[in-house]
Formats: sequence, C-alpha cells, structure tokens
Amino acid sequence: MNKYTERLYNGLVKENPTFVLMLGMCPTLAVTTSAINGIGMGLSTTVVLVLSNMLISMLRKIIPDSVRMPAFIVVVASFVTIVQFLMEGFVPSLYASLGIYIPLIVVNCIILGRAESYASKNPVLPSMFDGIGMGLGFTFGLTCIGIVRELLGSGKVFDIQVLPESYEPITIFILAPGAFFVLACLTALQNVMKKKALEKGDVKKAEKIGCGTNCAECGKKETCGNLK
Repeated sequence: MNKYTERLYNGLVKENPTFVLMLGMCPTLAVTTSAINGIGMGLSTTVVLVLSNMLISMLRKIIPDSVRMPAFIVVVASFVTIVQFLMEGFVPSLYASLGIYIPLIVVNCIILGRAESYASKNPVLPSMFDGIGMGLGFTFGLTCIGIVRELLGSGKVFDIQVLPESYEPITIFILAPGAFFVLACLTALQNVMKKKALEKGDVKKAEKIGCGTNCAECGKKETCGNLK
C-alpha cells in the first residue's frame, strides 16, 4: 500500500475521526438528524480540510512556530468563509439546515489537529490525501449516524419513505438523546468487530478496523499499526 492510499485508508477506517478518534463530536451529534445533513456537513468539512492542509503544507517552512496556531486558524477561517458563501448561494436549503455549524468548522478539532500533526510536517501531496481521507471518514461517520437516526425517527432515508406508512416513528432518534445513542451503538459495533477479530487471532484485520482509542494519548505509538 503506497503512502497516498494509506492516508486515505487511515482516515476512512483505522483513524476514522468519528468512530475511532472521537473528534468533531459537536457537529456529529447536532446536525445528523438526517442523512443529507450528515453528507452536507461532512463534505463541507472535507473541502476545508483538503484546502487548508494543502496551503499549510506549502507554508510550513515560512510560518514561525510562535504563531503557527493563529496562522492555521486564519487559513482555515478563510476557506470556511468561501465554503459558507458557496453553500448559501447554491444550496440554501442545506445552508439553512446546518446553520451555525458551518462557521464553527473553523474550530473543528479534526481540521486543526491534522494541520498541527500532519500538514505542518509533511509535503503537499501527502497532506492533501490525508485531508481527503480524514474528510471522507468524517463524512462516512456522519452519514451513517444520519441514516440510522432518520430511518428510525421518521421512517425515511434521504427524505425517501423506506419503512411502511404504518410505521410509528421513534421521535427520540431525531432528538439530542438519539444522537448519543446511535453514536454509541455504531462505535460499539466497530469494537465488537475488532474484538472478534482478535479472538480469532487475526491481528492484521483487527488493526484495520481500528482500536477505538485516542491515538494522541496512546502509549503504543511506536508499535501501533494505526500510526505506521
């Protein structure tokens, strides 16, 4: 697996921001009342991630260490403003649904975290692929949560009626408690898959699923397959 494919795979599976690293929980829990909201927020974040990673990587040898975080925030805020204006002009309904969470992308810990830990230390192309991988992983997580919440909360997926008309919606799933419950269940499902893989002795498969811990605080950084 070459390093570009590895960056995509890490973001989607091994270091998935939603189910493994538990980053960006505020938009994850707030906007996933429907699948389309999840995709919209995820793709918006992906665009900002890729562009900010690219520019920060290009400027990594120019930005002084003493002001790197303010510089990163200025770069991210510039791209978020552009994305916000584009969404308001071309997809106003989605823009209205996401509301305040679009400008809050500026302080999303996924974006600032990748800028600090990867883009500021690596060349442009790998940094772009890192942004794509993390962004798609975030989009995947939000979309999965949105699909489950919308299906159970209204019987629809992407506003298309899936369950019979006689289905009685469980409205708690489109409320705040439902977001916590669905996230917990999907994360637990991933951990169960990993545990079964470990019990069968398939260490490589277990590593591919992701360990479910915070890589930044892990004591096995040198040997963990997630960071290779």
